[in-house]
Amino acid sequence: MKILVTGASGRVGRATVAHLREHGHEVLGIDQAPSPDGPDGGSIVDLADFGQVVEAMSGVDDRLGGFDAVVHLGAVPAPGKRPNATIFANNAVSGYNIFAAARMLGIRKVVWASSETVLGLPFETPPPYVPVDEEYTVRPESTYSLGKAVEEEMARHFARWQPDASIIGLRFSNVLTDDDYRRFDSWQDDLSARSWNLWGYIDHRDAAQAVRLAVEADRTGAEVFIVAADDTVMRRPSVELLTGALAGLERRAPIEGRATLLSNAKARRELGFQPRFSWVDRVDA
Repeated sequence: MKILVTGASGRVGRATVAHLREHGHEVLGIDQAPSPDGPDGGSIVDLADFGQVVEAMSGVDDRLGGFDAVVHLGAVPAPGKRPNATIFANNAVSGYNIFAAARMLGIRKVVWASSETVLGLPFETPPPYVPVDEEYTVRPESTYSLGKAVEEEMARHFARWQPDASIIGLRFSNVLTDDDYRRFDSWQDDLSARSWNLWGYIDHRDAAQAVRLAVEADRTGAEVFIVAADDTVMRRPSVELLTGALAGLERRAPIEGRATLLSNAKARRELGFQPRFSWVDRVDA
C-alpha cells in the first residue's frame, strides 16, 4: 500500500516508517520536525493547519499521492510537554484534520495514536477491574487524555458518516526503547515508581508492528485497541503489585507470572498482535 505517516520523526513514527517499508509498503513521512534519519525521513507539515494536511495527504511535492492509508502519530506526545490549552488545540484539531481530510480524499484506512491515558491514568483512582481493557467508559484525568478521548469520539462519528472506512485507534502504553531499559533495575524495589500506568510499557518495535497490523486489517468501522507488552516493567509477579487500593479489585482474567495488567487480548484476537520484545530479554542478555 501507499501509506502516509504523520509524526514520522517521533519514537513510534521512526520505527513505523522503517517497519512498513520492510514489509513492502511505500511510505511518505511528515512531521513538524525534521527526521533524525535524514532527508528521506519526512517532510515538514503543521497538522493543525487543515490546508497543509489536505495538501500533504494529496501528495507532497508530487511524491506518492493516491494514498491507500494514513497513519496518524503526530501529536504533542504526553501531558506537561506544553500548556494544556496548546496540547488540546494541537492534538484534537490535528485529529479532526486527519479524519476530515481522509474522508474528503476518499482514503478509507486511518490508523491513529490514541493513548493508555484514556483508561484513567495516572491511576490515583483505581480502575474498575484488572487487567484493564477496552470495555469500560474512558476516564480522562488530564487535558492530554481529554483530547485523546475527544479524538476517539470523533473517530466513531467519522466512521458512521463513511461506513466503508476503517478508523483504528491504538491506545499505546508507555513506548520505550533499548536505551530506556537500562533504567529498569533502578525501580524494582519501589512499587510506586511505575504504578501510575499499572507498570505497563510497549517496545517501539512492537508498537510499529501493531500499526502495520491495523493498517493491513480487513475491517470497517471505528475501533480501539490497547497496545501493551505481555509483561510488566517489574521482575516480581504481577499479583504482588496489587497492593493498597488495588488489592481488592475484581480480577476479570487470570493474572499469572509477570503478565501485563493492561490487557492486549483484544489486539491479539482481532489484529493478530504478538509482542516480540521484552525488557527482561534486553537487560539480562
